[in-house]
Amino acid sequence: MHEVDEVLESVASYFSLLSEPTRLKVLHAICERERSVGDIVAETGLSQTTVSRQLSGLYARGVLTRRKEGSMVFYRVADTTLIELCRTACVRIAGQIEERRPLKRALLRFMPGGGARPK
Repeated sequence: MHEVDEVLESVASYFSLLSEPTRLKVLHAICERERSVGDIVAETGLSQTTVSRQLSGLYARGVLTRRKEGSMVFYRVADTTLIELCRTACVRIAGQIEERRPLKRALLRFMPGGGARPK
């Protein structure tokens, strides 16, 4: 049973990479092509310190590769499986959110300040 525990702990650790919204923003910025740190900062609106911290962690875990060109550092995805998992989860959750929107709009009509007033 020890081997199974080790595998499950490793899987949980792997999935934890997708548990931080800031990290997901960084991954989203580079999921399709290599980007410089400055490009990632510009696209995400996050501070350079935050982006660098997330990139360093993802690089250390083997999710990203990096290369240096002069004073610039470029990152790209090395673990495409993680990106596929992230994309699958995002599409599924976005679909669920979209499915709930019409219901939310319908319910808001009956809330104070939410639209239609009782007659």
